[in-house]
Amino acid sequence: MSRLRGAISGIVAAGTGIAAAELLAAAVRPGAGPLVAVGGTVIDATPTPIKEFAVREWGTHDKPVLLSVIGVVLVLLTVTTGIAATRWRAAIPVGTGVLGVAGAAAALCRPAGTVLDAVPAAFGAALAGLALWWLLRERRDAADAVRENGVDRRLVLRLSLLAAGAGAAEAAGLAVSGQRENAAGKSREAIRLPAAADPAKPLPNGIAADFTTPSANFYRVDTALTVPRVDPSTWRLKIHGMVDREIELSFTELLRRPLIERDITLNCVSNEVGGPYIGTARWLGVPLAALLKEAGVQAGADQIVARSVEGMTIGTPVATGLDGRDTMLAVGMNGEPLPLEHGFPVRMLTPGLYGYAGACKWVTELELTTFDRFDAYWVERGWDTEGTVKTASRIDKPKPFARMAAGTVTVAGVAWAQRRGIETVEISVDGGPWQPAELLPTASIDTWTQWRLSWKATAGPHSLAVRATDKSGAVQPETRATPFPDGATGWHTISVTVG
Repeated sequence: MSRLRGAISGIVAAGTGIAAAELLAAAVRPGAGPLVAVGGTVIDATPTPIKEFAVREWGTHDKPVLLSVIGVVLVLLTVTTGIAATRWRAAIPVGTGVLGVAGAAAALCRPAGTVLDAVPAAFGAALAGLALWWLLRERRDAADAVRENGVDRRLVLRLSLLAAGAGAAEAAGLAVSGQRENAAGKSREAIRLPAAADPAKPLPNGIAADFTTPSANFYRVDTALTVPRVDPSTWRLKIHGMVDREIELSFTELLRRPLIERDITLNCVSNEVGGPYIGTARWLGVPLAALLKEAGVQAGADQIVARSVEGMTIGTPVATGLDGRDTMLAVGMNGEPLPLEHGFPVRMLTPGLYGYAGACKWVTELELTTFDRFDAYWVERGWDTEGTVKTASRIDKPKPFARMAAGTVTVAGVAWAQRRGIETVEISVDGGPWQPAELLPTASIDTWTQWRLSWKATAGPHSLAVRATDKSGAVQPETRATPFPDGATGWHTISVTVG
């Protein structure tokens, strides 16, 4: 019975402390919440193969899975502390102290962490320790332990009070977070983006209806456990480092500059062959080249280090900002301000590079430096420095393992080789000769190309494979390679059954 009492008391006490810590963080600095801080630290310390497994298996659900795992570990630790504390009171400061130190250290280790970020975890640990002591304190006499049918009613009352308090704190924290989210959403809705000085060309006739990916369906892959809520009225962009003149701009000042509008396909380096982490949108933004020329890039600078509001660093070759491509600081997506989860109010976008090398979300700083001096977040973890998008293709229709009737079947999909463009797409049925597919009109060499082929399907099982050739003459390689360290390769192949 004492073990059960200790286990329950440990869970309730820890829940009280965590709820209070999260409430304090929500009111002052959301990124300092112990769960988010520990989760971010775990992400940073996780080996690349495990990260790739998580993205591959869980996609955008990888963050809830991580928080669930952290929750399970936390429950086990608090149960252990509670049980130990029934016999050894010193277990209370030891157990809660370890949790507090872990949370505070995680908060301080975040790229944008400050000394004050350790306060919520420390406060929560202290409160959890006091709560556990209160629940397990010694009774002075038998009358103090009011029991009925073997149940300690006073303990039940205390557990109920603490659980109610934890619930109230959690509700208050969610309310504060909700207010922040509503404020961010309202500030986004209040923005009226100016018209582009250089608008995108109309999409050509004959283009498929699903050429552009709706913002709500656009993939999201990043390390942020909570979406940053950035107030555009206080947002600032600083351009510094190896420049002749430092530049600092407000969001209003950025919008006053001439804007360009472009259709650009963005894809993640973690995308497996045939994977979903790619999309095309119409982006609105300020050309980066104009800002770099205004700042004056000094000789020898070959890397732009973009930093986001939560401290993420993305390293981009300086050349990609000055070679004529439409690298931009994007403020709009598909005719609206950027969605919160896609970098509102400003993100960087570099055609021809995977997102990890040229598409920093929630960007607040651009530092001109060299690749020798600084390794950005993903490069430090072994990914390729430049991040050039590889030529690839995907079958979207029919779906893998589909069953269909014999006769003429439309096989369709997309192919991409940003900055080079697609020359041909070919389909092979059951390992037979390659058949050229029809290429649909496309917007530019910075977008994917849709294709289709009419296949006379006969009864039986079949395999369909696709390969693309870009306009430089390079054929998509057959050899399969995993995304790490510079993007997946291989022909996308599916199996279907006819008849």
